[in-house]
Amino acid sequence: MPVAVCLGAGLFLGLAGPISGKFDNPVCVAAGIVFSSGWPWACYAFLVGYFRRSRIESVLLASLGLAIGVVTYYLFKDMNPTILPGMKPVTPISGEMEMGAPGHASSEGQILVWGIAAFVFGAPLGLVGNVARFPGIGGLLFRLLVPLIAFFEATQRLSTEADSQGPYFAITWNVIRVAACVAALALLGHTVWSWRVRRSRADGRTDAAEPSRRL
Repeated sequence: MPVAVCLGAGLFLGLAGPISGKFDNPVCVAAGIVFSSGWPWACYAFLVGYFRRSRIESVLLASLGLAIGVVTYYLFKDMNPTILPGMKPVTPISGEMEMGAPGHASSEGQILVWGIAAFVFGAPLGLVGNVARFPGIGGLLFRLLVPLIAFFEATQRLSTEADSQGPYFAITWNVIRVAACVAALALLGHTVWSWRVRRSRADGRTDAAEPSRRL
């Protein structure tokens, strides 16, 4: 994966959530919920590491791409605040906005905090993605990381926020939880199938070598 693609994907990740939140159709609402949650960001860092051969590049590009996404996310939301139906936009005063929404000072603080978090968590996620390239059971344990993160986040969100959110919230997170289970089973099945194929080929080569040994 070229460097420009890695960083461009981080930029897209930062824009996807806020832009989707500007529309009220079901697809955009679901997309806004997904891209404003944590597991797609973990998935992005993981995939950057998975598609880079160098472990050093995997670590650096995952962290840098996440940082770009974080800065883009909060800058876009700061420049284009989402105004809920029935509310009126107001001019920020002393770094604060009406309705308790954060102003510029708060956005700068969030960029700093989450930007640092991007570097801290992006590096190990990129490394895990690179290690997940290993075939077999050893790599499977790392490949299952993102489905596990998505499943546990969905379960947590549904248990704590489903009652206070709209109808699309529960549907979206239930779909994510099911998709995470399907992805985990698919990864497990693919690993077992690949192992059996390699085993069959090894047995075939052994059988083919037996006549020459006897001669």
